[in-house]
Amino acid sequence: MKLINLKYQIEEASKVIGNTWPLYSFVTSNPLSGYEQLPFSEAVSQAKQILNARVYPDASIYRKAWESEEIEKVELVNILKENGFKATPESYLKQMESERPIQILNQNHDLDRIMVKWLSAFMDEGLAEWEMPHKKSGFYKAWRQLGPYDAEIGKIQRKDIAKTSDEALSEILSGYSEQEVLTIFTHQLAALPGWTGYIKHRSTQAWQEAYPIELKDYLAVRLLTAKQLKMEIFPVVIENKGDSEIMKLQYLWLMAWEQSWQKRLMSHLEKESISTQKNQLYNHTPYAQFAFCIDTRSELIRRHVESTGDYETFGYAGFFGIPMDYESSKDGISHKSCPPIVDSCYSVTELAQNNKSDEKKVQDRKNEVRKFWNYFLKRMKNMLPSTFGFVEGSGFFYGMQLLFRTIAPAPLYRFSQRNNSRYESVCEPQLHQSNWGNEQDLNIPAEEKATIVKSAFELMGWKQFAPLILFVGHGSHSANNPFGSSLDCGACAASPGRHNARMLAKLANDSEVRQILKEKFQMEIPETTFFLGAEHNTTTDEIVLFDSSLPESHQKQVEALKIDLQKVQETATQERLGATRNSISHAQTNASNWGETRPEWGLAKNASFIIAPRKATQNLALDGRSFLHSYDWKTDKEGHVLETIMQGPMVVTQWINNHYYFSTVDNDKFGGGTKVTHNITGKFGVVQGNGGDLKTGLPWESLYTSKDEPYHAPLRLSVVIQAPLNQVKSILAKNENIKALADNGWIYLIVMDPLEGGTFYRYNEDRRWTSTCKDREVKAKKSPRRNMPEEVLV
Repeated sequence: MKLINLKYQIEEASKVIGNTWPLYSFVTSNPLSGYEQLPFSEAVSQAKQILNARVYPDASIYRKAWESEEIEKVELVNILKENGFKATPESYLKQMESERPIQILNQNHDLDRIMVKWLSAFMDEGLAEWEMPHKKSGFYKAWRQLGPYDAEIGKIQRKDIAKTSDEALSEILSGYSEQEVLTIFTHQLAALPGWTGYIKHRSTQAWQEAYPIELKDYLAVRLLTAKQLKMEIFPVVIENKGDSEIMKLQYLWLMAWEQSWQKRLMSHLEKESISTQKNQLYNHTPYAQFAFCIDTRSELIRRHVESTGDYETFGYAGFFGIPMDYESSKDGISHKSCPPIVDSCYSVTELAQNNKSDEKKVQDRKNEVRKFWNYFLKRMKNMLPSTFGFVEGSGFFYGMQLLFRTIAPAPLYRFSQRNNSRYESVCEPQLHQSNWGNEQDLNIPAEEKATIVKSAFELMGWKQFAPLILFVGHGSHSANNPFGSSLDCGACAASPGRHNARMLAKLANDSEVRQILKEKFQMEIPETTFFLGAEHNTTTDEIVLFDSSLPESHQKQVEALKIDLQKVQETATQERLGATRNSISHAQTNASNWGETRPEWGLAKNASFIIAPRKATQNLALDGRSFLHSYDWKTDKEGHVLETIMQGPMVVTQWINNHYYFSTVDNDKFGGGTKVTHNITGKFGVVQGNGGDLKTGLPWESLYTSKDEPYHAPLRLSVVIQAPLNQVKSILAKNENIKALADNGWIYLIVMDPLEGGTFYRYNEDRRWTSTCKDREVKAKKSPRRNMPEEVLV
């Protein structure tokens, strides 16, 4: 077989698996992203067959949504009738409840177990004390050297093993057709989708350069091992499509649930629009302005900030428009701090502020001492001579630590925060070109910096500048939580957003940048305006200000702001936790309790993405179900800003939404299983119990309150855009990838057209826009699939 065909076949077969992200950078992404060019129902049908997975909510979940009236009767009955189901909803619900999952025994258990053993050893990132030999030569060549010593795969001579993975695959597959090869690759990659997904992810990471591994290497080793075990590599086809009528019913019930949610959301937005028009307020400059991340958790905190004082808030992707990697001063490791779909153009490091170089040296020394003790304790625990003596001698101290963490987690959290040395107090972020290496890289043109600032304000539709403006990133805090990074900023590749917030604030305070903004872009920032970076802790709802470089002119204003933010923390935690007393202490307990499996809910319940001015949602309590991106169509006549939002943040929120959807509908196949039996492997992932496949998604505790009681409602993302309909049509016509998401049902598109009095238009499966305003006289036409009232042709 030609090598070029081999590469193509592997790429095609790998579409069945999504990327598995490491624990330290746990990015939420669509596990079926390779199928986004297919209609949703067709894609999930294939996934069900190949992965033996559940792809729609369980009937018990539908029943609860039906009985609680989350699924409205009118919506459901209409959708059922339009698709030929004329009996009662209750009868179809019972029919779905009669479905029994098909149990398929794993015929390749021994092969999977052997492969997990080799992958765990090769891909380890520092957890093991002894490194696997020959790792630098790559996975296949390392296995070729060591495989003959593995008694589990039988006797094999090194001279009988092909020298490269390409040669090995060509030899093994020489008797198969191209279609059969594709089937073999798909089956073998889908056997351990967690591990193969991590190989797929790692192939683009720095680890790949030092210890290379590719899917072709994995497939070669797997097929050679199968040959040694005398196993058939061509899969035995077991039909697992289930009852096609039940699957269709499941899809229709999902649509009815989603359209019921959309109906309520549009009703709230319409009422808010009418209220806003009746109560037009005099435009004045607020006391301070906040730019929060579009994250669903920002919706609650924004409401509480606005209700506490004369404050205005905006929503913007939490990496604040800076495609960067951040090099931590604590460990010297660079982490991506922008969306995975964006290439990092810059690198950010920490430099000592003026007159604070000595303080930075003190911080560095403390950090070196901390790192030494961490290394020392790890060596003492792991070295054979000292293991038993160390455990005996240190037992009392570890016991006392566990005792305090158990009985007094909140005070321990407050103590740790007070004594937590932060480089932000003595350093300032410095922007470099990506792959910087000399002093010239520090001299990024001021015009380039100004463009970053300009883009941020344009994307949010910013019109006026308060004396104090805060860019508020967000991060989470939890103890004993392997999935901690999944609670950080998704827009920052699962890193805290504080670094991007501080960087943008520094750029916006630069006098040269401001001058360019004024002269070239006609954007004048008053001299009295000062920008601050900040961070919202989503576990405790504390907002920390990075104000070490604050000028004296703004000192009193910031002190008053800090008092208000303490009130915000109290009221926000009360609402979020349902506590009337000691809500802050309760939140701090969640952040520090080593036995807490659910420190916070993350982005659970997300269901919509609203692209509109803040006034469209300002007085609505959206229950943390909506991503909110500020946008003003009046300042975007050509639609370029809206196109950027749809190309970037909308795609990312679709990833997040689908990650939560699939982790909820089948937590075993797409999720993370229960935290109770998690074991960390290689520092990058978890397995359930003592082995098996890497878990790819969110843990059960982040999605469910109890058995069969999901906290997250598994609905596809509904995107609501306040902009002229023709503008959105134009953007779809120019962007096939965005159009495909809507055409294939991975997202819903709804436009609130301000040129037509706020009339809503929904983009349907038949690729037509339908007005949802029933009192408008729009000519109706028959859809080839369904009778759709009040259609407007694209």
